[in-house]
Amino acid sequence: MQDVVAWLTAHGNLKIIDEPLDVELEIPHVAYIEVKKPDSRPLLFTQPINRAKGITYEMPVLMNIFANKSLTEEIFGKHPDAVAEGIEELLKLKPPKALIDKIKMIPKLFSLKNVFPKRLKFRGECQEVIIPKAEVDLDRLPILKTWEEDGGAFITMGQVYTQSLDGSMQNLGMYRLQQYDKNRLGMHWQIHKDASHFFDQYQRAGKKMPISVAIGGDPLYIWCGQAPMPHGMFEMLLYGFVRNQNAQLVKSITNEIYIPRDVDIVIEGFVDPTLTEIEGPFGDHTGYYTLKEPFPVMEVETITMKKSPVFAATVVGKPPLEDKYMGWATERVFLPMLKPMAPDLIDYNMPENGVFHNLIMAKMKTLYKGHAMQFMHAFWGVGQMSFVKHALFVGEDAPKLEESEALTEHILDRLSPERVFITKGIVDHLDHSSSEQFVGGKLGVDATGDEIAEGVAVPLEDSKLFEKVHKCYRDVVALKQYFSQTKNPLCVIMVEKQESMANLMDKLAPLHAHIKVAIIVERANNELDNPYMLLWRVVNNIDASRDVRLSPYIMVDATNKGALDGFSREWPGDTFCTKSVLDDLQAKGLIDIEEAFVKKFGLLPFE
Repeated sequence: MQDVVAWLTAHGNLKIIDEPLDVELEIPHVAYIEVKKPDSRPLLFTQPINRAKGITYEMPVLMNIFANKSLTEEIFGKHPDAVAEGIEELLKLKPPKALIDKIKMIPKLFSLKNVFPKRLKFRGECQEVIIPKAEVDLDRLPILKTWEEDGGAFITMGQVYTQSLDGSMQNLGMYRLQQYDKNRLGMHWQIHKDASHFFDQYQRAGKKMPISVAIGGDPLYIWCGQAPMPHGMFEMLLYGFVRNQNAQLVKSITNEIYIPRDVDIVIEGFVDPTLTEIEGPFGDHTGYYTLKEPFPVMEVETITMKKSPVFAATVVGKPPLEDKYMGWATERVFLPMLKPMAPDLIDYNMPENGVFHNLIMAKMKTLYKGHAMQFMHAFWGVGQMSFVKHALFVGEDAPKLEESEALTEHILDRLSPERVFITKGIVDHLDHSSSEQFVGGKLGVDATGDEIAEGVAVPLEDSKLFEKVHKCYRDVVALKQYFSQTKNPLCVIMVEKQESMANLMDKLAPLHAHIKVAIIVERANNELDNPYMLLWRVVNNIDASRDVRLSPYIMVDATNKGALDGFSREWPGDTFCTKSVLDDLQAKGLIDIEEAFVKKFGLLPFE
């Protein structure tokens, strides 16, 4: 993959767009539309421009690198399950007892020599061009502005290389980087990440922290940057394990950090631990804007690059996005690392419309009462799994976790308030629904047992049920039931919200003969006939410790929260495309979408 563009042309059905397009909104909108197609392709924009700044860039923009499952597998060079098998073998490795066992182990041990990164003593291709500090200008890079309300342009596929104060630990993370001006970037490393922990060390010591941000190169570097490696383990070890060849690293020009020799661009600099600046807002992978917040600032010392660099970027917002395919690979590869803490775990799945941390489904062998609850605690207590908000567990007799319709039926036939467990714990930095940042509700469902005996006592068709619900509460504007054939039909109730939904829940309580699960959503920007986006909305919007009632039946308040609810934090808005930009791109033939596509993925606000 020395030439990623050539490789993607040969292996990934690369689509080349020669039309001059703006890095502000236009290029991101094209990529955002493309990645939602079932036959999504990687994109190369050969003529990026910035009309507002009057810039024509000298390098192309490469997007949608992880365009689909088959391409992701091609990038790995093998199915991610094969990588997982290798990791599982290592985890189960035992000291050899006999000579023949030692001989059999030699090939495995020999291959491990390729895992460790190799530090080269010469400069790499990424340092063919060196721009000194006096000439640094981030405007030379085609940095994208994705959403209209974004606080500025953001580097979205930056590989952020850092090291601990004593140099004993290295880290590769993937954090967004806001461009403030010609030589400063905002460092959005979240409080729970290794780079932030390193920053704390430098801050206590009163020293500037060195940073090198790489862009491009082997796409596997990008995947490694978001991989949930155990604390203190350098992600480049994972690269070596997957590739079965050492990552070749070269020293940065202005600091001691080593980066891959073959990346396209390297931005080197330092963070002063005494300085912060407001970063954001930014339309993130949750499909919501993350709000303004102070973060450290990187002052750029130098930029190095190949002679003909390519600028790699991604677009984030509402699902599905290319992190769907990166996340799929992560799920498969890291399954063996979960099994030591949950040895009876069979498989797990994090649906992309659950935006990963918000929903996990797991299949397990159930050996004793409370086994699923034990797994819930295990998941919520380790690494990045601790950020998961909602965990649903099924037994080994359940359908495959990817068979969403059949699996949902299976769970609903086993659901009861007694099988729902609600607690509190740590939540992701980007979670907006918790009343207190970083700490919020957790919900677990034990659907590993037998079907429950009783379904809805007196089932009603939608129109009849709506009459009863509307009579109880006049602000209800629509209603739809899903999975009516199960013991627990999902009754989705749409409201024109005028007050706290606690009042609606109180008034719906007497309808327990007709409803077993009620989910309340707002009219604004929701559609009852779109279960994909309804799931996205619900798992984003609820804090189980506040928004879920289990008596007299299960009720869920998935509305936006605010002063009516006693919610004091600012509630962010959805990420929406800019209609005029979509119209212009459609007129130029660069996208081809219909109204149904726009509604299906919530591209524009509902009228």
